[in-house]
Amino acid sequence: MISSRVCPRVGRALLRAVLAVSLATPACVVRIPAARAATNTHSAQDRTAQDQTILRKVSDYLNHLDTVTARFLQVAPDGGVRTGTAILQRPGKMRFQYDKPNPQLLVAGFGLLVYHDPELDQTTNIPLSSTPLGILLAEHVVLSGEGVTVTKISQPPGEVQISLIRTGKEAEGHLTLVFSTDPLELRQWQVTDSQGRTTDVSLYDLHRTKPFPDKYFEYIQTPSKSMAP
Repeated sequence: MISSRVCPRVGRALLRAVLAVSLATPACVVRIPAARAATNTHSAQDRTAQDQTILRKVSDYLNHLDTVTARFLQVAPDGGVRTGTAILQRPGKMRFQYDKPNPQLLVAGFGLLVYHDPELDQTTNIPLSSTPLGILLAEHVVLSGEGVTVTKISQPPGEVQISLIRTGKEAEGHLTLVFSTDPLELRQWQVTDSQGRTTDVSLYDLHRTKPFPDKYFEYIQTPSKSMAP
């Protein structure tokens, strides 16, 4: 059996950002708009009854979100862009298959987040609970309380943005979930790591579907050619 190795070119901070792990390879660069439309923003200090209603609706949506497939577009802190196919299967399971020519694989299941880079023949394993995305994949999503703190709620036109941290672990970074409002649907998340670097992941072509077998959410390492007898 070949043991997993931690990829020296992938920093733990980017692994915690969950989807920034595959950016060691060159990618194209895009310009990100510097400003958004006028936004209604509430921090934890001025939370309103309307905010509480929003949190309840979003929590209910997420807790009834079983299995979805989507295409994704990932923008790294340096502007690098990757695309691929995603499966989110709550609770606790996720699969991100990156498009060629660099088909890295990121899977979450059975309490682990596993990233495999076939080009480097390296695999990294970290506990799902130590990543911001673990909040989204929790068995029961509670947006505020039980280890999660909502730091900000913003409502630009047609959207709701909810920023979260793990209570007491602010230094690890934060997760912002972005939803469309009509209908309410998860459209994006933004992960900011401990060094202030933000990775955006946008979802499109979302489809609810039947659950996938467990094999979709695990990575079974096979001997590399260089180590074959």
